[in-house]
Order: sequence, then structure tokens, then C-alpha cells
Amino acid sequence: MRYLHTMVRVHDLNESLDFYCIKLGLVECDRHDSEAGRFTLVYLHAPQDADQAEKMHAPLLELTYNWDKEDYQGGRNFGHLAFEVDNIYQTCQKLMDAGVLINRPPRDGHMAFVRSPDKISIELLQKGEPLASAEPWLSMENTGTW
Repeated sequence: MRYLHTMVRVHDLNESLDFYCIKLGLVECDRHDSEAGRFTLVYLHAPQDADQAEKMHAPLLELTYNWDKEDYQGGRNFGHLAFEVDNIYQTCQKLMDAGVLINRPPRDGHMAFVRSPDKISIELLQKGEPLASAEPWLSMENTGTW
């Protein structure tokens, strides 16, 4: 397992970039705008993580700016922790066997979500290319929120 990024939802992207980049000293390394999803993702890294962030795309802070206004209450501004795994199906099976609910099964062979006991969302991402779709994951429905 390898730590990838932490996602934080922000109300004002410019204000947040001023804080994280100008004041705190993080460096913007990637940005994605989604017209369809109506959001912007901005990835930041610490100055001393520049080489690793460029080569491995980690460790990063992901700022998510939703274009439609939302009042984030009760920690909704914190999104999730993300980890890359060698085999998403084996990892999810191991978690299920240990009694962990798979909130978003890895139907695509690429991504799954679970929650910690404190309801912190954990994103699991398949290392490299997605695995071929397989049962029982392909037929599993989403459960709860993540």
C-alpha cells in the first residue's frame, strides 16, 4: 500500500490557493476542470516532495472546488484519504472478511470506497491499469455514503 492524497473541499478556490500556496508554501502541480461534473481539482505538494510528486503523483493534497455552492457542515469539507493497492479485489475481499462494509465496490477494477469506524472515507485505487471487471464486485450495489 502507498499513500496517495488527501482531498479537502473548499468554498473559495482563490482564497484557498492563497492560503495553501502563498502562505503555507505548497506548490500547485496539477489541475483538472470538469465541465460535466461542475468542479475543479487542484493538486498541491510540499516543496520537499517535488521529485516524488512529479514521478509518483504522491503525496498530494487535493483541493476540490465545486462550482455550485454548498454549505459544508459537519466535516463535509474533508473528503477522503486515498491509497494505492496492488490488487483492489484482494484488498476489498480482505476488508470484507474482516467485517468492513465496502460502500462503493470496485466494479470498474479501479476504485472502491470504505469508511473508517469514525466515518472517514477511504478511497482505494488499483495500482497501474484497472483490473478486468469480475464478480462478485461487478454486481455489487453501493451501500451507504462515502
